[in-house]
Amino acid sequence: MDKHYNSPSYKPLYDQIKVLLTQSLIGGEWRPGDMIPSEIELAGRYKVSQGTVRKAIDALATENILIRRQGKGTFVATHSAEGMKLRFLRLTSVDGQKELLQNEFISCTKGKADVRMGQILDLKAGASTIEIKRLLTFSGRPLIFDHIVVPAAPFKGLNGTRVEENNGSMYSMYESEFGVRMIRAEERLTAVGAKGEVAKALGLKEGEPILSIERVSFTYGDKPMEWRLGLCVTDNHHYMNELE
Repeated sequence: MDKHYNSPSYKPLYDQIKVLLTQSLIGGEWRPGDMIPSEIELAGRYKVSQGTVRKAIDALATENILIRRQGKGTFVATHSAEGMKLRFLRLTSVDGQKELLQNEFISCTKGKADVRMGQILDLKAGASTIEIKRLLTFSGRPLIFDHIVVPAAPFKGLNGTRVEENNGSMYSMYESEFGVRMIRAEERLTAVGAKGEVAKALGLKEGEPILSIERVSFTYGDKPMEWRLGLCVTDNHHYMNELE
C-alpha cells in the first residue's frame, strides 16, 4: 500500500468532499432549508464519482447537517423545521405526555467575557457578550431556568425585545435572524441545590435539588457560539437521551 495512505494528514476522498461541502455551507452558498445540488451535479463539480459524493452527504446527514427527503432531494437542515426546533431539549415528562412549552423572558444584558467564558467561547477575556435569562414553562409550570451567554459580535442587534418577540427556539432565531446555525452541542450534567433567583423563579425552597445542564453549542467549523446553563426541576420529569 502506498505510504501516503498511512500518513496522519491523509483523508479519504469522500471526507475531502465533505470538507468542500461544509465550506460551501459556511460561505452561505446554501442556506438552512435550501435544497443542495443533486449527487450527479456535485460529482461533476468536484470531478469525483457519484458514490463518493453520496458517502460525503451520508456523513453530513448523520451529523444532522443535511437531511435527505425521499423523492425530493437533499436539504440543509434547519432549526425552524418541526422536529428540529427542540433538538437539544432532553427534558421530558415521566408519563411521556406532550406538553405546551413556553418561554418567559427575564433579562437581556451586555457583558464582558471573564477568563473562563473566554476559554469556553474562544474569546479574549473582556470581549463583549450578551447575557440572556429566561424561564421555560411546561404546560404552565416553570421547569427550566435558562442562563445563556453568546459573543456579541455575531449577534449584533440581539436584545430583550427580539428575544421576547421570538418566544421560541433560540437556535431558530440565531439561524433566521443572524445566520448562525448550531450544528452540535456538548453537555455536562450535575446535581445542585436551587439558590437565590433560580429557586424563586422555579417556585422552590432554597437548597432543593435540581439538575444542572451546562451546554456549549457549536456552529460550522466546530466554533463555539453559545454557552447555556439550564437549571431543571425533575420531580416529575427526567433527562432523556438516546445512545447509538
